Amino acid sequence: MNVREKISLFPHSPGVYRYYDADGTVIYVGKAKDLHKRVAQYFVDPSRLNRKTRILVSKIADAQYSVVETEADALLLENNLIKQYKPRYNILLKDSKTYPWICVTADDFPKVFLTRRVVKDGSRYFGPYSSVLHARNLLEMFSDLYPLRTCKLKITGEGILHHRYRPCLEMHIGRCKGCCVGGVSKAEYAGYIEEIVSMLKGGGRQLIQHYRSQMTAAAEDLDFEQAEVYKRKMQSLERHYSKSIITSTTVGDVDVFSLVTDTSEAFGNFLRIRGGAIVQSLNLGFRLQIEEEPAAVLSTFIAEIESKFGTLSEEVIVPFMPDVTIDGVDFRIPVKGDKLALLQLSARNAREMQFNALKQRELINPEAFHTKVLEDLRDAIGMKELPVHMECFDNSNIQGTNPVASCVVFRGGVPSKKDYRRFKIKTVVGANDYASMKEVVNRRYSRMLAEAPDDLPQLIVIDGGKGQLDFAYQALAELGLTERLTVIGLAKRLEEVIRVGDPYPLFIDRNSQALKVLQQIRDEAHRFGITFHRNLRSKAQTASSLREIKGVGSKTEERLLLHYGSVARLASADPADLASFLGNKALAERILGYLNGE
Repeated sequence: MNVREKISLFPHSPGVYRYYDADGTVIYVGKAKDLHKRVAQYFVDPSRLNRKTRILVSKIADAQYSVVETEADALLLENNLIKQYKPRYNILLKDSKTYPWICVTADDFPKVFLTRRVVKDGSRYFGPYSSVLHARNLLEMFSDLYPLRTCKLKITGEGILHHRYRPCLEMHIGRCKGCCVGGVSKAEYAGYIEEIVSMLKGGGRQLIQHYRSQMTAAAEDLDFEQAEVYKRKMQSLERHYSKSIITSTTVGDVDVFSLVTDTSEAFGNFLRIRGGAIVQSLNLGFRLQIEEEPAAVLSTFIAEIESKFGTLSEEVIVPFMPDVTIDGVDFRIPVKGDKLALLQLSARNAREMQFNALKQRELINPEAFHTKVLEDLRDAIGMKELPVHMECFDNSNIQGTNPVASCVVFRGGVPSKKDYRRFKIKTVVGANDYASMKEVVNRRYSRMLAEAPDDLPQLIVIDGGKGQLDFAYQALAELGLTERLTVIGLAKRLEEVIRVGDPYPLFIDRNSQALKVLQQIRDEAHRFGITFHRNLRSKAQTASSLREIKGVGSKTEERLLLHYGSVARLASADPADLASFLGNKALAERILGYLNGE
């Protein structure tokens, strides 16, 4: 039975499917609300699939499935199988570092400490924390508030009774009450641990209120020493939470997910809100081996967080709906208020992670980074060749005066300034951007065909809309280059990519490096053209100003500007000095009179 026949027998049930190659290796694991419909999509019309997914389908030699009760079960099973098999074409978690946890041991007198290893020994673990500094600050606060033990002794009631332990320096300096010698009861110590656990679960704000009421009660009973103890604890908690990001009291216990993606990577941020405060934050990166819908990537992110943090809150804030539903979890997309502000904060964290990852990659291996950006650009536009050599054109004129154009060149994704070119418009009269674009493109590539036919660019970018693009294409058609070169337009208003013959613009992800490199070459062409245009206008204005004086020609004008540096300095020149320089007193008086309005 071949693969197509086998998948035709898949049930219409939620579950997880696995694809195997000819060697029996799992190459893809997926989840589905309806196994039969989902798997059939890969084989009904392969032409609708993208290139990477078609490669995956061509390697499928066998398919298996597992039926589960709910979509949530399918999500968790998929996540576990991906971790087990590490399939080549699945979304893979990029983040391999070990995050810190705060451990509360299961002893009679528990210890509280920082660890990066989670051991199933009955201890309670809180985290993971994306910042080890934040975890250390929490431990420091606990140490200030409670006389916790830090020793490695296995303290038992029997050992205390038989005096098996000796007190250490921590007890003598007052940082520990001496659990090992019966200095604190098990019940009292358990009270410390209860309060610490409450704070780690996000109950710090409630604990502040508890200490405030205890302080007031102690003061009313004239027990001022105990009131001072409660006051110190309350202030310590307030100092800690003043450093945390506090949301409105209208926001209860919620979890927040955000996600930014490009063609091959995704970056997500998770925030856990308890009692109005952000108690946990975690960034994760994912490598997308084939094209995945954002909803599917978000579901994978949610499954990974649930495996790390346990059960999600009843309310979960998301930027868009995932492709699964989970019993007892209400996914919401906020449109205003504090919850929207939380989602925006989370998205800012995800974008920051994306930016840092890209910068790090660029610093470590700039050549590989730029090649990856060009590959993304090629795939986004639908080109066959890698756009290693790109050129961009921009027109510049003000009400038709001094019309010019610029051509900037990028090689390997970076500017090649020695190849930049400027053009004065020769055949077009007035402000006609379309005809000017056609003239410049024609001049540029007719010369390249004559002088360097092997150095033609793979991609030409036109700064403008459909009109400029059409005239540029006409110029290339007259030169017979339309089959060899790809030409696109980049409109400024919505940053849409316009392609010849396509009535619908292409919108590239605004966060992708592919769009950023197009924006960079467009902005560079605009800057280069504007600079050239300003210089021409400045020269024209200077020339007209001096040339209107009787007796001043081009040579005299050039001598004056070289000697004095500017028209302003010339106007304030000493009459005798100017007359001596020109050898003509009458002409000197005439120039100064004209420039000074006499």
